[in-house]
Amino acid sequence: MFGEKFKRKYALTDRGVHNTKMGMLWTVIVNLLMMVGMGLLYFMMQSFIGTLTHNDPLPNAWLYIGLTVLFVILSLFVHIGQYRATYGLVYREIKDTRIGLAERLRKLPLGYFGKRDLADLTETIMCDVNRLEHVWSHCLGYLYGSYISTAVIAVMLAIYDWRLMIACLWGVPVALLLLFGSRKLAKKQSEISKKAAVTVSDGIQETFENIREIRAANQEQRYLDGLNQKIDAHEKTLLKGELSTGIFVNAASVIMRLGVATTILTGASLILSGQINFMVFFLFLLVITRVYAPFDQSLALIAEMFMSQVSANRLMEIYDTPTAEGADTFTPDGHDIVFENVGFAYDNEQVLKGVSFTAKEGEVTAFVGPSGSGKSTCARLCARLWDITEGSIKVGGVDINTIDPETLLTDYSMVFQDVVLFDDTVMENIRLGKHGATNEEVRVAAKAANCDEFVEKLPQGYDTPIGENGAKLSGGERQRISIARALLKNAPIVLLDEATASLDVENETKVQGALSTLLQNKTVLVIAHRMRTVQAANQIIVLKDGKVAESGKPEDLLQQNGEFAKMVRLQQQSAGWTVA
Repeated sequence: MFGEKFKRKYALTDRGVHNTKMGMLWTVIVNLLMMVGMGLLYFMMQSFIGTLTHNDPLPNAWLYIGLTVLFVILSLFVHIGQYRATYGLVYREIKDTRIGLAERLRKLPLGYFGKRDLADLTETIMCDVNRLEHVWSHCLGYLYGSYISTAVIAVMLAIYDWRLMIACLWGVPVALLLLFGSRKLAKKQSEISKKAAVTVSDGIQETFENIREIRAANQEQRYLDGLNQKIDAHEKTLLKGELSTGIFVNAASVIMRLGVATTILTGASLILSGQINFMVFFLFLLVITRVYAPFDQSLALIAEMFMSQVSANRLMEIYDTPTAEGADTFTPDGHDIVFENVGFAYDNEQVLKGVSFTAKEGEVTAFVGPSGSGKSTCARLCARLWDITEGSIKVGGVDINTIDPETLLTDYSMVFQDVVLFDDTVMENIRLGKHGATNEEVRVAAKAANCDEFVEKLPQGYDTPIGENGAKLSGGERQRISIARALLKNAPIVLLDEATASLDVENETKVQGALSTLLQNKTVLVIAHRMRTVQAANQIIVLKDGKVAESGKPEDLLQQNGEFAKMVRLQQQSAGWTVA
């Protein structure tokens, strides 16, 4: 019952399966104990009727009072046990599930996040886990426990009279078959609702991220109307899903409760024909007041259990994605970066083909080429943000595919054109470069990155909150904080992705000064679009169509009059200046 298929079906861990078994066990105990209570009432009534009809001795009242008190105490105990085994254990596990999911995401290669919609991923982490948690705690233990307890009760009732047992319980399997028959419809509707929810999340995220552009183009109303349409569409899918599910759930509940009528009719018929006595009939009347109760909650949630399988599949997709694994120690002989016939495909599209070069320690190696030629891809591959599909990349003679990415990245500093800052103080944003760095170490790195100039003007200096993604700072100030992070980390390898492309001349000069401090005696890889920014590089790699078109020193490439020289001339002409 609880094999690997069951675990995958509901995205359960081994601990989750154990919790389900415990919830099921306690549910069986609770349901059977409730039947014991019905049996106690039956024997009390039988004793009183014997006294009235046959002048039997009066039953011992204290005995029945004692049994009733014992029943109440046992009932309280087993209900507490059931609550702990279903809700308590699951609520403790849900924290571990989220942490485990976060750990899994942390180890996935960056390429995975490039393929997944971030709103969709957020929907999985938050909403899908919530839905599964509700199924784990409210449905699985109750439903499977009800199966077992009802089977045991059916056997016990058959001992008294198999005909009344069938009349009482025939509706249970029919109701469950009806619900399980609607499983495909529920799953399909859940997939539609999930897509609609992701569309709404995408629309909201897109609106917030592009609010300045939307306002600048006077398109607020159009975007709001579009967002309203997406929300309305999501609402309609939810209503349709609830309606279709509600029809089947209510129909199943009605069918199951028809057992009350058939029990009364069958019992009355058997009494009239003299085949049973009234007390047997009375016993079954007591049973039908309780026997359907275990399924009441499960019937309401069984449709949600079907829909949860969509959420479980989305969760298992994350767990099934291969992680980037490797050794947790990295001891290279120097920090030369060597590409040997490297190939890389993204979504079955070949991006790099047979790329080979060496970026030497203490030198600046620049990647240039047209958009889409593979410049940024090379930089990300050498830091193992993605994994290559062909060839090898070595740092100091060590193949980076054998090293855990987190361990590898301790030797890398990165400064990108698009700086990401957190809604925190200047101090904490810089401290991100080195966990546990002292305030003095942060200030030294900030000074070297020319941050002092603008930090001194802030209301609280380094303790000033800078807003979401540094909204209170200029582009140049944000870029200098990014460089300060890299300086604080002081890693032997530095990756620069057009770090000064979007800055004005004054800020570019200040950032270039900060970079000159950062790059001393490091292995430096620079991605550049403006040729004048790479004139001082030790080596230039010209990429075209995913291949190395040419490589060498800037002056040598200019003399060769190849791709690099052509790019330089084109930029000189567009800028309206020439070099003799």
